[in-house]
Amino acid sequence: MESCDGISEGKVMANIISDETIEYVGILAKLELSDEEKEQAKHDIGRMLDYVDKLNELDTSGVEPLSHVFPVHNVFREDVVTNGDEREKILANAPEEKDGAFKVPKTVE
Repeated sequence: MESCDGISEGKVMANIISDETIEYVGILAKLELSDEEKEQAKHDIGRMLDYVDKLNELDTSGVEPLSHVFPVHNVFREDVVTNGDEREKILANAPEEKDGAFKVPKTVE
């Protein structure tokens, strides 16, 4: 008998997730799971891994690897400086200036 997700209900899961794995994943994700939630997570992760195994059965030998669904080309413009060095003009409006930069009050002791 097959369930709606395509995985056989009678099949023994090839990917059995241990309690230690669930504990470790919980620590990494900073989750506090109840015993019931841990059991559900073990079941869900096992089903996901079974599905990945099922996908690995596909013959992809003639399929080119993709990095993007659509062909993407670099669309950036050249980085060209248009305003030049106007430091003197900019610092002319500064209330205080030190070593070619704005001088501001100290905010952290």
